[in-house]
Amino acid sequence: MLHETVNLSLSLLVFASCITSIRAEMRGRRSAAYVFKPLTMLLVLALAVQPSVSTSGFYAWMIVGGLLFSLLGDVLLMLPSDRFAAGLASFLVAHLFYIAAFTADAGFGSAPLALLPFVLGSAALYPLLRPNLGRLQIPVLLYMLVIAVMAWQAVARWLAVGQLGALLACIGAVLFVISDAALALDRFHRPVPVAPLLKRSTYFVGQWLIALSIGVGEAIVDWSIR
Repeated sequence: MLHETVNLSLSLLVFASCITSIRAEMRGRRSAAYVFKPLTMLLVLALAVQPSVSTSGFYAWMIVGGLLFSLLGDVLLMLPSDRFAAGLASFLVAHLFYIAAFTADAGFGSAPLALLPFVLGSAALYPLLRPNLGRLQIPVLLYMLVIAVMAWQAVARWLAVGQLGALLACIGAVLFVISDAALALDRFHRPVPVAPLLKRSTYFVGQWLIALSIGVGEAIVDWSIR
């Protein structure tokens, strides 16, 4: 019961920090945004390293690796100097960790219909971004390919194993894609209304769900229905 209470408390702290981060960015309070954006991810990481018996150690450590590189990417993207390329590279590595996790137990999924939405979405998005990408055309295209594979494998894993943890990772991966699409449109195409709310809410909830997929999420659900 103690572990479940800790996990639930960490989840509530994640949401409180996420809301504070969004409000700080929307109100232009840069110093507060610098604190609460990484703090939210640190809380997600604290949730991910809680003991779990329902997933393999390899899966857990791959997810933790992905979260660590995501945290690094967050820090690089929010620096006053332009570190977008370095941040992009950090998130690309994070997605490689996630791909390794999602293919660890079920193998590399081959569900073509699960890939189709991500291919179509990327095909529609990239032409809108390309005119303003400059030297980032190839890196962004490569990143879009990797994140599409990440989300595809999360969906394929859920279809293959049908577990709650796989479903949490699947939803989290899709939210991550939505967050990155909103960020890309806002930065390289045209301003997106309420961009901070859309980008950060989908990003943080997505990462939180991916962290819960290690087994913490199942523990919270099992505890809550007792």
